[in-house]
Amino acid sequence: MSRVTLHTLQSAPEAARPFLENAQKNSGFIPNLLGVLANAPAALETYVTVSALNGKAELSLAEREVVQLVAATNHGCDFCVAGHTAVALNKAKLPQEVVDALRARGELPQEKLEALAAFTREVIATRGNVSDAGYSAFRDAGYGEGHALEVILGVSLATLCNFANVFAQTPLNDELSKYRWQPSA
Repeated sequence: MSRVTLHTLQSAPEAARPFLENAQKNSGFIPNLLGVLANAPAALETYVTVSALNGKAELSLAEREVVQLVAATNHGCDFCVAGHTAVALNKAKLPQEVVDALRARGELPQEKLEALAAFTREVIATRGNVSDAGYSAFRDAGYGEGHALEVILGVSLATLCNFANVFAQTPLNDELSKYRWQPSA
C-alpha cells in the first residue's frame, strides 16, 4: 500500500492527467511511480522532462540503464530496480549476467560497463566529489568529459524517482512483478 495517494487517470489533478494519459498510451499501463508523482504535477513533469533529456544523452540506452540500476540498487528502490531491469533486458538488450551483477551490486563482467558502474557508484557515494583515480579509470575506459556529466544527469533523474518511491512505499505494478527485487541486508 502506498504511503501517499496512488492516482489514476480519474483521480489525478488536472495538470497531471496528460502525463498519465501519455504513459498509458505508450506502455499500456500507468507505472505506479507516475501515479505517486501525480500528487505533485510539477514533480511528475520534472520526471518526464528529465527522462526525455536523459534519453538524448550520448551514453547508449544500455549505458544509461547501468547508471539507473546502480543508482536504484544503491538507493534501495525496489520499484526502480524492477522497472529498469525490464528496460535493461527487453529494450537495452543487456546480457542477463550483466543485469544480475547490477542487481546484486557486484562487479560487471564487461570491463567498460564496470568502469561506468564504478564511476556512477563513486558519484553517488561522494555526491560528485569523484577522486582523480576514479575519473581517470572512467576516462581510460573510453568515456569523455560529457559522459561524466551525463552520468550525473542520470543520477539526478534516478534520485527523484528513487527517493519518491522509497518515501511513498510505491507498490510494484503487476506488469513488473517478474522483475521484483529486494535489497540484500
